[in-house]
Amino acid sequence: QVQLVESGGGLVQAGESLTLSCAASGSILRINRMGWYRQPPGKQRELVGLDSSGGSTNYADSVKGRFTVSRDNAKNTVYLQMNSLKPEDTAVYYCNAEIVIIRQGFPVYVTWGQGTQVTVSS
Repeated sequence: QVQLVESGGGLVQAGESLTLSCAASGSILRINRMGWYRQPPGKQRELVGLDSSGGSTNYADSVKGRFTVSRDNAKNTVYLQMNSLKPEDTAVYYCNAEIVIIRQGFPVYVTWGQGTQVTVSS
């Protein structure tokens, strides 16, 4: 099995910064893509930022210029740096990855982390 473990969530004030991390573990051959989604209270889960093959990163319009996704391939870890946080950023943040497993046939799994709460007070 493959697991994603998120960390770094917490309570901050508006205007402050916070960095989340997500580490993948298991029999990993390759991670095709890795990124972040979030689900605010009473809303649907939405894309935050996704690091895809080829080095390109896509961001939601609401976080462009404030959030940055980065990857450490040697550690199978993705980070989400969040600056100038707003109360509207309050949500459960989820790590997501597409991973190729070291098994016969090299299956591809799409895996979610357990989520980490980020709360931004005004």
